[in-house]
Amino acid sequence: MDDKFKKCYMKNFIEELMNNNFKNVYKNESLSKYNWFNLGGPAEILFKPEDSGQLSSFLKFVRGKNQIINVLGAGSNTLIRDAGIEGITIKLSPKFSYLNLLKEDVIEVGAATLDKKLSDFASDHSLSGFEFLSCIPGSVGGGIKMNTGCYDGDISKILISVEVMDLDGNKKEISNDKIKFSYRECDLSHQYIILSAKFKGKKGNKEEIKKKQTEYVARKKETQPTRVKTCGSTFKNPKNKKAWKLIKDSKCDQMYVGEARVSDEHSNFFINSGKGTSSEIEELINKVKNQVFKNTGVNLELEIKIIGNKK
Repeated sequence: MDDKFKKCYMKNFIEELMNNNFKNVYKNESLSKYNWFNLGGPAEILFKPEDSGQLSSFLKFVRGKNQIINVLGAGSNTLIRDAGIEGITIKLSPKFSYLNLLKEDVIEVGAATLDKKLSDFASDHSLSGFEFLSCIPGSVGGGIKMNTGCYDGDISKILISVEVMDLDGNKKEISNDKIKFSYRECDLSHQYIILSAKFKGKKGNKEEIKKKQTEYVARKKETQPTRVKTCGSTFKNPKNKKAWKLIKDSKCDQMYVGEARVSDEHSNFFINSGKGTSSEIEELINKVKNQVFKNTGVNLELEIKIIGNKK
């Protein structure tokens, strides 16, 4: 599809959306405010559904219209390239952020709910097992996709089931035992949009649970940069190794490209230290990755996601 034809096609497609009264549809919406790096170009089309019914109707309408569909979570581990994202980007609205206590030890959570809110809700109801989420900056949906975790805890250990919608607009519930989890990933199909999840904790002492949360948050502040434009750990830890140490030992901890630099506090955190660009962050990532491989023979694997088009 050449550029001229593509622009005409997209213009007609957007008009179709508007004529069919789809709300919360935005054209060429800047995505820099939707990720923690504060970087990236526009979404060709951004759709922010308010409920699962609206999302289902939208997906049924766009089915067969040859559109690329991307899903954006809290943006805490995502680098969006400078030219933005083609096709449709779906970002669940705040109405997908909710918490319900179904039983004394079971919590139902909307996919857009922040991990910390889930952790706090669990502690308020004297449920342990969620403390590690108090210092993870993402949302529940993204946390499930990447099996987020720290301090010996991860999502897979507390997840009961996940409610998803396929790209045809149909809902289904998938139990934990039907999902294969591994370090910072799972095999849940990219054809699914996570809507909500159910988690099971253990009844415990509220004061002890809150104390553990406080300890985790304090430990994170001591070892990781805060109040800066970063998306957390850049690379996964290789088996029996620490990515930050490999980076430091390879003398990459002082590297920078333009306004992108390696954090002084934690060498596996990359920072947009000013008015940087996504291409600068990506160039720095590749520079560090190559240097580590050259010095150690270890091929670091990304933990953050890089999406969109280069300029």
